[in-house]
Amino acid sequence: MKNPLVSVLMPAYNAEKYIGEAIESILSQTYKNFELIIIDDCSTDDTWKVIQEYQKKDKRISAFQNKRNLYIAENRNKLLKYANGRYVAWQDADDISLPDRIEKQVAFLEKNPQVGVVGGYLLFYQDGKIVSTRKYDTTDKLLRKKIFRYSPVAQPAAMIRKECFDKVGDYNPKYPPAEDIDMSFRIGNHYKFANLSEPVIKYRQYDNSATFKRLKKIELSTIEVRLINAGNPHYHFGIFDMMYNLMQYISIYIIPPKLKIKLFNAIRNT
Repeated sequence: MKNPLVSVLMPAYNAEKYIGEAIESILSQTYKNFELIIIDDCSTDDTWKVIQEYQKKDKRISAFQNKRNLYIAENRNKLLKYANGRYVAWQDADDISLPDRIEKQVAFLEKNPQVGVVGGYLLFYQDGKIVSTRKYDTTDKLLRKKIFRYSPVAQPAAMIRKECFDKVGDYNPKYPPAEDIDMSFRIGNHYKFANLSEPVIKYRQYDNSATFKRLKKIELSTIEVRLINAGNPHYHFGIFDMMYNLMQYISIYIIPPKLKIKLFNAIRNT
């Protein structure tokens, strides 16, 4: 499309089982003025074949295939270079956007120019069923207050002003796979955070997901980013935040990943 208002960006790796549903959830959005840009990061399954089939059906889809595996941060940066929209919506290749997600997030950003990124609630989706809901605070004040404990906006549900990246730069590949929280801190230096007070994504959960496999690395990188920003004047790193991160660091070495995720979800989700 020549002048899409929204660029939906989808990195994909070995997602043949779910990527069709992910693409369909974007093509069936109530909002229509978008482009969908997909990068296959050297998948070893039929992900690229599925992507090509959809590209033939809908002119709003642009698809690219990497010659070597770039991993998530560099793929995000590459996708951003292709994006033409005023707003960028991230869509993971195994998640499902609710039908009016884009329409509602665009309307919110149009009405709130001081907000740089808006998300929403997550519906945890497993074996074809909704198993829980993760809610997020909606105001910048509360989200900023809790940023040292969890991400203010869920990356799978995020819509971000393209101008944010012009101001703060690319995702930093130094912090894989916690490049999203690093980006949140940087965006928050200039813009406000917000979330819609309703679900926008079905977040797929399964035992062999990347989160389970790389939890230790995710947590260590996340804690590093938080500590780097402990003295950031745009946020307040309190004693409770310090104790929380210390306990999380200790837990990395004593609690198995699957058990930790189940415990965290039981506490964090409704």
